Amino acid sequence: MALAVADTVAHGGALVVEAGTGVGKTYAYLVPALLSGERVLISTATKALQDQLFSRDLPRLAQALGLPVRAALLKGRASYLCLHRLEQSRQDASACDASLTHALARVETWAQTTRSGDLAELPGLDERSAILPWVTSTRDNCLGSHCPQFRRCHVFQARREALAAEVVVVNHHLFFADWALRETGMAELLPDVRVVVFDEAHQIQETGVQFLGQSLGSAQMLDLARDLRSAGMQRARGMADWQGLHHDLEQLARRLRLACGAYPTGTRLNWTEAVPQGVTSSDWIEVLDGLNQVCAQACESLVAVLDMAPDFVRLHERTLALCAQVQRFATPSQIEGVRWVEVGLQVRLVEAPLDLAPVVQGWLQLPDAAQTHPGATQAAPTRAWVFTSATLGTDEALSWFTEPLGLDQARTLRVPSPFDLERQAALYIPRDLPPPTDAAHSAALGEWVAEAASRLQGRTLVLTTSLRALRVLGEALRARLPGLQVLVQGEGTRHSLMERFRQGSAQGAPGCVLVASVSFWEGVDVPGDALQLVVIDKLPFPVPSDPLVQAHAQRLQRAGRSPFRDHALPEAAVALKQGAGRLIRHETDEGLLVVADTRLLDRGYGKRLMAALPTMRRLGSAEEFDDALQALITRTSTMDRSCP
Repeated sequence: MALAVADTVAHGGALVVEAGTGVGKTYAYLVPALLSGERVLISTATKALQDQLFSRDLPRLAQALGLPVRAALLKGRASYLCLHRLEQSRQDASACDASLTHALARVETWAQTTRSGDLAELPGLDERSAILPWVTSTRDNCLGSHCPQFRRCHVFQARREALAAEVVVVNHHLFFADWALRETGMAELLPDVRVVVFDEAHQIQETGVQFLGQSLGSAQMLDLARDLRSAGMQRARGMADWQGLHHDLEQLARRLRLACGAYPTGTRLNWTEAVPQGVTSSDWIEVLDGLNQVCAQACESLVAVLDMAPDFVRLHERTLALCAQVQRFATPSQIEGVRWVEVGLQVRLVEAPLDLAPVVQGWLQLPDAAQTHPGATQAAPTRAWVFTSATLGTDEALSWFTEPLGLDQARTLRVPSPFDLERQAALYIPRDLPPPTDAAHSAALGEWVAEAASRLQGRTLVLTTSLRALRVLGEALRARLPGLQVLVQGEGTRHSLMERFRQGSAQGAPGCVLVASVSFWEGVDVPGDALQLVVIDKLPFPVPSDPLVQAHAQRLQRAGRSPFRDHALPEAAVALKQGAGRLIRHETDEGLLVVADTRLLDRGYGKRLMAALPTMRRLGSAEEFDDALQALITRTSTMDRSCP
């Protein structure tokens, strides 16, 4: 892999690499990138992975290679303290409740000592904390160079450091957000570089669809309402009914959420089903009409005070932009893409392009900075793009990843895991459970897992394909495992749940059972004996009612292709591969993978899905599974006794 990356860096072009668990893909792309002497941009999936790259991997490698590498960490605006909004919030503290006032005091104390302004440095601050909108900026409300705190701004300080660095570490969200800004002609946040690496590249399709589209949401309305009241009451009291505007926007945001009905967080509703077309009396139309009227009133009030402070200029621009978004979603879509309604604590109307291939092709055709630099005497190699992940497809061409992104001409490479999975792991598909389509399946699986987890003293991860199964399995396991700690997704942050799970099996102590869905199918890294059994409840086919799934299916049908064979099946294969990858994370790990879905054995497509799983020995009967489970128990007990 390192040789392939070095060749791509030297000659340019695109390289797509699937690197199995244990390959060491981070070092495999970092070593040739650093030795090349080129400026490098690394984009990864999450802020946690960013911090790991910047704080651990890069320093270790730079020291080992003896290279003085100047690196910078760059996150989105929401990750940095905004000094201007902190000052506004301090003056508007009367609007906060007691818990927010306490959180604001903690942020103020920390603000006196932080250099970077990265809120990840503040201990105990949950990324879902309600204080964050009060002390961070967004693309909408940032005043830019007109801000009175511009010289001290943490966001622009981070950008300046990135512009001077040889290696810049960002995340996919920031990369796509900046690319969207490029398309509007606004200033680029990311520096020009010649080598770009996407780590955890399997996530860029989903991220790109989200960030390259348009959205209108209740959170956006609430932010505008709060900022109108704050700036108005502080700088233009009596010049307009700021409290009334705040109240009206807040009520409209609530009505927009209520119009969606009761759905679990993260639900995507099909646009035509969620927003009745041509029904003028619907709540949706009334909310959008009301929003138009309030925005018009806000614009009129702001025009009268534009000269009083930069805040009012930006608020006027935001209000006009919100009006434009209302008009956009009140009329039929004008783009080749998909619309949906995203429901959570807030609600978002989203319109996004379905096809990212033109965007990626645009990346590949970017002129190299060295070629356009004044005084350049010779042509430089074209820009190098490296896309890598542990899961990018199930065939040699990695078509699941390359086809939708228009990377058919990219060089592809598959590097298998160095682990001896035939020895370290075994796969079992129980046949004595109700069919996966049976409503009794989850409850029966809960009983089955409880027996295995009880014998294993925890050390079990259960991955579900639905929130309903998550609840049923969580309740069943807690009822049947009173002596073990059963953790359920949603009852704490992802980070806190993972820390509790890892620490649950300290030497001689029982381990934990973690029941999780969605995001826990990937990125979970628990080497050692804390995790020895991974259970997948059903084959992870895409949800047919999801608007994005429906849009992909319709597009394939128009092209004369099969939505099941060409979309649903590859998606399930990749997700299954990701889930199975949670089990063996180190060369000394041993464990069992259970897929509680007999369709793997009984359906014609089962062979294709089975081929996506890591090569491990198969257990054909309940007796063989019992023997393998007992072998794990004996191994763990022996190791515990041998530790001093």
